[in-house]
Amino acid sequence: MSEAPQQQERTGELKEMTLMDHLGELRDRLVRSFIAALVGFFACYAFSKDLFRLMMAPLLEVIPPESHLIFTALPEAFFTYIKVAFVAGLFLVSPYIFYQIWQFISPGLYEQERKYIIPIAMLSAVFFVSGALFGYFIVFPFGFEFFMGYADDLIKPLPSLREYFSFSLKLLLAFGLIFELPLFIFFLARLGLVTAASLRKKRKYAFLFAFVIAAILTPPDGITQILMAGPLMILYEISIYVALVFGKKKPPAEPDEKEEA
Repeated sequence: MSEAPQQQERTGELKEMTLMDHLGELRDRLVRSFIAALVGFFACYAFSKDLFRLMMAPLLEVIPPESHLIFTALPEAFFTYIKVAFVAGLFLVSPYIFYQIWQFISPGLYEQERKYIIPIAMLSAVFFVSGALFGYFIVFPFGFEFFMGYADDLIKPLPSLREYFSFSLKLLLAFGLIFELPLFIFFLARLGLVTAASLRKKRKYAFLFAFVIAAILTPPDGITQILMAGPLMILYEISIYVALVFGKKKPPAEPDEKEEA
């Protein structure tokens, strides 16, 4: 099928859906994702204390023996466990949530591209979870050891549940999102919005932006920032090859009529 019929096919489908149709579709996808998140929450709530202990493990490895976590408000511990169960539930049902996201985007894709929705949704979840695991197993030990290095006989660390959870969740989500970069570039490349050549040309600006993002999303220590900026630069290089392989191909130039004559 040529490029022109493909474009007409996609344009025709988009014209069939009004603004209200798109809003209704968005509402349905959000409702389904919310229901899935609730199912994940109830599935994880019974294990919320164990999940929180698992989340604390990198900190417990480096915290001084006489230090411990505290809570300063009466419902703080209860709501912390609620949040832990909710976040764990989101990770648990993330393949389905990403599937809903890609299904909402699918009307803007070509017919032959829609068959990749399920694999892309699964890869989105895998990359997201992989990024969070990278933050947990690689970044957390270095970051927490750095901060606990300031503890001494005069200063005793007593982190609160709320602060530790918010800090950890921010890092986990940040690493999960940056690991989505290759899929994001895949989508833009299929739409013809980026090319491998344009990504190579802007490489130095992308690397600078990687350190800016790392400085914003991570604690103010060089090791943690490098541990985020480094993978982000590697993922950018991978994205260049993704755009090269899966990018929108230019149609071959038609021969000039005079040359044919």
